[in-house]
Amino acid sequence: MDFHKLSAFALARGIKAREYTSEQVLDHFLERTRRYNPALNAVVVLKEEQAREQARTADKAAEDGRDLGPLHGVPMTIKETWELEGWPTTAGHKGYQDHVSPRTAVAVQRLLDAGAIIFGKTNVPEFAGDLQSFNEIYGTTNNPWNTDLTPGGSSGGAAAALAAGLTPLELGSDIGGSIRTPAAFCGIYGLKTTSGLVPMRGHVPGTPGSVAKRDMGVGGPLARHLDDLEAELDLLSGPDDDMAPWQVNLPPASKKPLEEYRFATWLNDDWAPVDNEVLSGLVGFCDQLKSLGARLEDAQPEGLTLEKSHRLYYHLLGGVMSQGLPPKVRDRLAKLAGEEGDDYSHRFARGALQSHGEWLQKDEERAQLQRTWARFFEDHDLMICPVTNTLPFPHDQETSAMARTLTINGKEEPYLDVTVWAGVAMVVGLPAISFPVGFGDDGLPRAVQIIGPAWSEKTLIEVARQAQARLFPEGLPWPQLKESQDPI
Repeated sequence: MDFHKLSAFALARGIKAREYTSEQVLDHFLERTRRYNPALNAVVVLKEEQAREQARTADKAAEDGRDLGPLHGVPMTIKETWELEGWPTTAGHKGYQDHVSPRTAVAVQRLLDAGAIIFGKTNVPEFAGDLQSFNEIYGTTNNPWNTDLTPGGSSGGAAAALAAGLTPLELGSDIGGSIRTPAAFCGIYGLKTTSGLVPMRGHVPGTPGSVAKRDMGVGGPLARHLDDLEAELDLLSGPDDDMAPWQVNLPPASKKPLEEYRFATWLNDDWAPVDNEVLSGLVGFCDQLKSLGARLEDAQPEGLTLEKSHRLYYHLLGGVMSQGLPPKVRDRLAKLAGEEGDDYSHRFARGALQSHGEWLQKDEERAQLQRTWARFFEDHDLMICPVTNTLPFPHDQETSAMARTLTINGKEEPYLDVTVWAGVAMVVGLPAISFPVGFGDDGLPRAVQIIGPAWSEKTLIEVARQAQARLFPEGLPWPQLKESQDPI
């Protein structure tokens, strides 16, 4: 049986009904991992025997009529940056190579409590800090649609594993497009959640064992099925354990048809141009919406430019990413911060070394911008924009991210511009969904990002669901995978 073609929560229902066993499902995903993972290097940590023991326990529970939860006996992987007791959690950093987690992240525990079985972890860039997924510990992850290209980052291993059918469900994290960009590059669904909706305690970075709440970064689901995306969201959502008296009740999805939505569009910008191939996919999707009768208007929040949004985002991001930097690195940043210059390295240095007072000033700017977005969504339901400015690109491990460039419409642009469109939603904490809208002549997915007001995750999923019914009525396409001649 092709278990990889079923949704994760459908698999659980079948296991509980004893139509098949958890162990059979696990064997199926392990066999696919043996055959297809060598060409992808998406799953980088495996614990087969532990997972098999847990699968047998789940099968015994089903025999006894005990329900372990909505993910009863479903084997899955998680992004390597999430702590899981007894498993390595290195974030791809050599200094953490020997770190074995003594605890489990809150979000991961919610999946385990729902009956999930973790059989592997998926690859990331070092410190989850790149739009490529490679590191000195686990190596390079390749895109299932073209293994010469990146699957994106930092949830690149997660997205590649889902696209290839090595896992039915994943848990990602996002601070610079790390859920949305891999979803776009690999042709699956990814949801960046409203800030604070999914607990981040137990995610590396921060440092292993840290309990303080970090700024901006969020957790969220990745999936091949929108029903899975929504059901996993329901499991993950809620306050951290230290705020247990609070409850989260997300607004229900708007059930109106696509033609009744008021869509704002922001498809390109002279300050950070979008590749024409990316743009053509966006325009094609918008044309389909127009043909249904939907109202589309090229519009942005009053007074907001892409440059203003990104500069605020990147300054705040610098403060987040500077946590724990060694003195020698901080000394180099101090030299950069004092120089004239406006490239990414100088901007990062100033953000990394900002005073608390300066951060408070920037935080106030963010709060004002959040109000501007709230007013904007009084007149528009949702915003359509790019996920990023480029299609999947070749691996580049020889130069630093600050020094890299990407060719956009024949012109060399700063590599870190890949985060510009992801930062639009991130800086103000808004939810955003990434989903495929077609494929180009090159065989690569084309994707769209839709941003909604705070707490509108359910509506974003519903819009994607209606779009999928027209774009991919038989489900998301599968890549042609390279089978290993010497399976692991």
